[in-house]
Amino acid sequence: MLSGALILLGLGIGSQAVAAQYVFDDLRVEGLQRVSASRVFSSFPIELRQQVDSQDLVEASKSLFETGLFDDVRLERDGSLLIVVVQERPAIDKIVITGNDKIKTEQLEQGLAQSGLKAGQILQRVTLEQVELELERMYHGLGRYSASIKTEIESVGENRINLNVKIREGDVATIRHINFTGNDRFDNETLAKRFELEVKPNWSLFSSGSQYSRPKLQGDLERLRNWYLGRGYLKFNVDSTQVSISPDRLDVYITVNVTEGEPYSIREIKLSGELIIEPDEILELIELSPGDTFSRTKMVNTTEAIRKRLGEEGFTFANINAVPELHDDQTVTLTLMVDPGRRTYVRRINFSGNVTTKDEVLRREITQMEAGTASTDAIKNSKTRLERLGYFKFVQVDTPRVSGVDDQIDVNYTVEEQPSGSLSASIGYSQNSGIIFGAGVQQANFLGSGTNVGFNVSRSDTVQKLDFSIFDPYYTLDGVSRGINVFYQESNLEDSDISGFATDSYGMKVSFGYPITETARVGLTLGADNTRIYTGDDPVEEVLTFIADEGDNHSAFKVGGYISDNQLNRGVMATDGSYNKLSAEVAVPGSDMTFFTLEYKNRYFIPINDDYSVKFRTDLGYADGYGSDSLLPFYEHYFAGGLGSVRGYSGNSLGPKSTPTDDDDPSAFGGNVLVETGVELIYPLWFVEDRSSLQTVVFLDGGNVFMTECSRVSTNCAEGVDLSELRWSAGLGLTWLSPIGPLDFSISKALNASSDDDTEFFQFSIGQTF
Repeated sequence: MLSGALILLGLGIGSQAVAAQYVFDDLRVEGLQRVSASRVFSSFPIELRQQVDSQDLVEASKSLFETGLFDDVRLERDGSLLIVVVQERPAIDKIVITGNDKIKTEQLEQGLAQSGLKAGQILQRVTLEQVELELERMYHGLGRYSASIKTEIESVGENRINLNVKIREGDVATIRHINFTGNDRFDNETLAKRFELEVKPNWSLFSSGSQYSRPKLQGDLERLRNWYLGRGYLKFNVDSTQVSISPDRLDVYITVNVTEGEPYSIREIKLSGELIIEPDEILELIELSPGDTFSRTKMVNTTEAIRKRLGEEGFTFANINAVPELHDDQTVTLTLMVDPGRRTYVRRINFSGNVTTKDEVLRREITQMEAGTASTDAIKNSKTRLERLGYFKFVQVDTPRVSGVDDQIDVNYTVEEQPSGSLSASIGYSQNSGIIFGAGVQQANFLGSGTNVGFNVSRSDTVQKLDFSIFDPYYTLDGVSRGINVFYQESNLEDSDISGFATDSYGMKVSFGYPITETARVGLTLGADNTRIYTGDDPVEEVLTFIADEGDNHSAFKVGGYISDNQLNRGVMATDGSYNKLSAEVAVPGSDMTFFTLEYKNRYFIPINDDYSVKFRTDLGYADGYGSDSLLPFYEHYFAGGLGSVRGYSGNSLGPKSTPTDDDDPSAFGGNVLVETGVELIYPLWFVEDRSSLQTVVFLDGGNVFMTECSRVSTNCAEGVDLSELRWSAGLGLTWLSPIGPLDFSISKALNASSDDDTEFFQFSIGQTF
């Protein structure tokens, strides 16, 4: 601080003239570099032609010095001219932070900026100590009480400095003891289990739960409070908490002082306020009853259930207050005060993030109507329907109030698109087929229209395949779907040496589906196909016998139907909900052979928490002939093994084997009964932040195919369904929704393979996933 004597000397005035009066006609500031003159004038309280004395000048210089912008302020007089000579404090050229690893440099820089220290600012020396304390506080919040901060000023010329912040982060303090006092009802061990924080085990080198953190302790105390309130201890209180730190700042001792009180039970439950729905319906939503021990958890669940029910009626901002009235006999009267507010209407429904997908594709999934009463159930259900499409990584919904109106909201759906198709291309060579070319595309959201289009083609010296499919889920506005599939395959066996058999086939199928509930559909399929059978140089007995009995050219006219119910939370890589489908198809009279297929598919997910889920799957199939010719064509057989079936076994390799006509090894011939099942634990990869397009599982697969009636020439076929013959495997699986389509990988071990089974440790595919 500048003294009055120094100021007077600067003015050239002796002590005998201390009471002298001055009037200045002009004011000049010298020594400014970065600070503007106007900034000085605004902080200097003396005006021109104002009569002042020495004390006024002292106070004026103090005001200017207290701005913190100057290291020195001096006043001089030249007649009626007052000269203010200043020496500016240096400006910060840059801040260099070193030694930090646990807190990002950007976070530390933000903390410094909040304290007034950043590049380009004038250095406030008085804040340096505050900065050190603030940064230490940030590290203390992480449990690093041994952290130390040191700041150094480095001059770089031109009244500029670098501020060097050197950090020694230290180690995280670990908890050595957690003690509770005042707890008579529950022992220390029981209460300690409520905490995420834990005492470091003597045998453990590392335990994240034993690392002390002030925010974690506050969360644990709140968790403990809720635990007591959930058991009726309405007067429970955390009186105080003591956290002691060892001299080396590495060990922490926690003592929690509590007052438990007595548990309360429900005496009576009352309803008050404006009851929009019938009281009996509200009472059915209440999880508590007279005589029950009071539970805060059940109370919160009850208020949320009532709020949700009112939201279904359009009262989106209903307020439900549960008011407990305590009695001396440790009972409580619980009054539920219902304030529905005004009925809310939807002004607009907006979509964002759908770069490719057209708005109309999203809008047709929305069950909440614009200008209609807002329903929380319909808004949430619409979000689920969008997720179920399988086009988006995530779907978020926001319902902001319309500005200036208290009974309208907008419903805003934000989506992020993900790959919804797959591309494939291949080239290969075999002795039998020569060079093989293949290409295919499967797009579930073709050009953003919501239509599923697929096209696959392959060509070799011996086989040409062509397959085209299109599925429109909204063929009509009321949700009737239509699918068309056309396929063609031609085999050229001249000049080739193919053993076994091959087929030429072509056909077409049309399907229609109709919604019967929000999640269920029924469908009808109509199709026709033709199959011509060729034998190679080494055919199998079953095929030769079939051709001899039934001929080598067959046409079939097929009629089918299905009923399905899809309650999955997402279209791909679901983690919650269920899917069921029962389907049947019949080759009707007029076909060369009459037969039928009956199939059932089930997927059931049980979420454990936000990251883990258990999946159960079942696939069953039964096919057989009917009428005077009750033979099922062998080319309609089921096969099992491989990805999507029983992993760990080669694709389509399980089940009854064929009967070769020479010394060749028998190969899988399929069967008319399919049994497959499996269970998977879906778990996250901790090092992957975006898990919306990646799913990893631990699985157990089981399955096989069986024959209820073998061919009379078969020697490698056992009749009947023997579940003890199910093949099992276990392993790890990964599905990635890559830019070119879903990639599936599995590493598995066949658990009970026979000597005739073909097993594979690693399997891989590109294609659709379910």
